[in-house]
Amino acid sequence: MSVKKEVLGYLPDERPPFFELILFALQQIVVMFPATVLVALLTNFHVSTTIFASGLATLCFILITGKKLPLYYGSSFSYIAAIASIMSAEAFANYTLDERISVAQFGIVMSGFVSILAGFIVNKSGKKVIDKILPPSVTGSIAIIIGLSLAANAMGNAAAVPQYINNNVAEAQAVYDSIEDKNSAEAVEAKDEIEKAEQQKAAASNYAWLIAIITLLSTVLYSVYLKGKLSQLPILFGLFTGYLAAVIIGFATGIQFISFDTIQSNYILNLPKFTLPKPTWAAVLAIMPIAIATIPESTAHVYQLHIYVNDLVKKKKSTKEYDIESKLGLNLIGDGIGDIVSGLIGGPAGTNYGENISTMAITKNFSVPVLIAASIITMIISCFTPLINAVYSIPTCVIGGLSIYLFGVIGAQGITIMLDKKLDMFSARNLAVIAVILIVGLGGSFNFEGGMIPMFGAKLPALATAAVIGILLNLMLSVKNSDNGDAQAA
Repeated sequence: MSVKKEVLGYLPDERPPFFELILFALQQIVVMFPATVLVALLTNFHVSTTIFASGLATLCFILITGKKLPLYYGSSFSYIAAIASIMSAEAFANYTLDERISVAQFGIVMSGFVSILAGFIVNKSGKKVIDKILPPSVTGSIAIIIGLSLAANAMGNAAAVPQYINNNVAEAQAVYDSIEDKNSAEAVEAKDEIEKAEQQKAAASNYAWLIAIITLLSTVLYSVYLKGKLSQLPILFGLFTGYLAAVIIGFATGIQFISFDTIQSNYILNLPKFTLPKPTWAAVLAIMPIAIATIPESTAHVYQLHIYVNDLVKKKKSTKEYDIESKLGLNLIGDGIGDIVSGLIGGPAGTNYGENISTMAITKNFSVPVLIAASIITMIISCFTPLINAVYSIPTCVIGGLSIYLFGVIGAQGITIMLDKKLDMFSARNLAVIAVILIVGLGGSFNFEGGMIPMFGAKLPALATAAVIGILLNLMLSVKNSDNGDAQAA
């Protein structure tokens, strides 16, 4: 007698039991936290405010979209250069940090209106027009470069040593540089200290790699071999395994991979610092146009989600229908609302996160209630110093180990889009579009500082540039197209 195998997973409108819901929510927070915090650090925005804004914007996004789209809103890398240009502009050199943030906020809020307008246009145009402008050759390629362009971040994090070790090297070098007589006994002693600090850094880097490898392998093994309910928590279990490895290795070697005093405060409760937007044309011109370039990225995310949710529907033999790809316009409207909410309180511009979609795809958990819980917990974390420090205590090399897997899955989802749409890979037009998007996106990300392509006197974000060029190239090659094999791309 054959035993019917139960298919585990949660569809968007399904709610796990309370304890599972909390664990799933924590798993979603873990994967979005590093990138969201990194954007705050790179743009000089307040970290706690950025975290709070991420949770609040996610909650607003879910409510605005009628709980139909299981997506998490986090700070977007696409806006970093534009926001940084405002934060460092000479025109605002005499402004305080909060005043400069307020100026940038206005541009972020206005970029939200661009996304909302795009959403209404998409809803009015219909699916055929959208498929013509954003075929799978474009959206699939964009998904691939989103994941692969983050490969350097993942590998860099995997090799990262604790900051105090880098500080030791810098301090030893500074002492040596300050000595005038390089032949003196003092200089020789200082040089020895530099060598010791460098040796410690080299050893720490090797141990960081070991921790990252343990994290990566354990996460992969958990996702492949765990059965039952446990199979839905591989990211969280991988994190715990890597964290435990860091504790053990730190205890054995004396290298402190874990620290709980990143944010020092005498108060347990610290509310985020909220600021109000300050209307400035410079911020509008610098930040607002970026919203147009992020539309293909959002489209790729929606198509990814549609494929994975409906795959789970088939496996569960459910009678439910989830036409997620038709909600692209709704997603853009929700994304714009998220930008406005984040911008109004002092958070960076954002978008729905591929890392969270990867986690959902791996765990087969697309529950909207889980994301609601994650957004609420995120806001709570941002208000309590011990909780923020607990999240910060996760070693960077552990995050690196997780990221290698997650970012790779984002890239693989791009291939899934092409396969699901049965894209003709023998079509000259499709190959041309895919080739240009991949090389401009990846080449621009890796060859130019900050992923900003210097072109015609301006610096253009590699991902956004690749998307726009791919869209225009596809439209150009679609004019008077007689190749029947290319019909699938249109």
